Amino acid sequence: MQENTKELTGIILTSIGGFYYVEAAETVYECKARGSFRKKGIKPVSGDRVLITPQENGYCAIDKVLERKNSIVRPPLANLDTLMIVVSTCSPQPNTLIIDKMTAAAVSKGIEPVIVISKSDLSSADELKSIYESAGIKTVEFSAKDGRGADEVRSLLSGRITALTGNSGVGKSSLINTLFPELSLDTGDISEKLGRGRHTTRQVALYKVCGGYIADTPGFSTLDIERYELIEKERLPEAFPEFEEYLGLCRFTSCSHTCEKGCAVIEAVEAGKISRSRFESYKAMYNEVKDLKKWQQPKENA
Repeated sequence: MQENTKELTGIILTSIGGFYYVEAAETVYECKARGSFRKKGIKPVSGDRVLITPQENGYCAIDKVLERKNSIVRPPLANLDTLMIVVSTCSPQPNTLIIDKMTAAAVSKGIEPVIVISKSDLSSADELKSIYESAGIKTVEFSAKDGRGADEVRSLLSGRITALTGNSGVGKSSLINTLFPELSLDTGDISEKLGRGRHTTRQVALYKVCGGYIADTPGFSTLDIERYELIEKERLPEAFPEFEEYLGLCRFTSCSHTCEKGCAVIEAVEAGKISRSRFESYKAMYNEVKDLKKWQQPKENA
């Protein structure tokens, strides 16, 4: 039987046991990557836009991985539009340094951070909301009990590729189950849903929702952010959007924005224009990387 050689553009939903599941032309194809990718050091990941050649017999081939607009290392994901960070008002208490590390990692890669504050029916979200709204970061209050904020979250997912992250107990599962009860899956169910009943694995998978995709990211932890998404000290100020209008206005061109006299950022903090909580996070992050050499930076393909 003659092979169909028409090339299609698609998106990788997940990979299981060396096979890639690519959505193209409203169909999910089971694909193998060409051996030349390994020689070139290219590893396709969920979210990658790819060119594939469907075959009437055998597996499809991934011919080319198209240029990525961004990627994160752990978990491996490409072309993210949004990083949705779920935090709770209580149980566990929010850790602003961890939140700020995640927002900074997103901003530095051109990914929009969004804060979803859960359990707002149990404790006030006003303080947290004020911190992040004043930084220019979209913030939504959500309650699984009464559905507050659900429609707003759906609107932020529309037409975008979004990864959700949050520490254990913050209500990430409750958020997903409230918005999309059909996605209430154990990680081991991914292969069955995609039509392959073996190779149960803890892989990243994209699910189609709201005209976009939401990434199920098992193992996406704050440790991943801290280990793999460190930001060089020269680029760190740009990862705090509220600093932008003050950069370049300091007395010294080499200002680190941590302690110098005549620092426009510090003056903005003192004037209440920048959240002190965010500024303290910036200083902590700066001190973590200030002596880090370039060769000590995590590799992009680690």
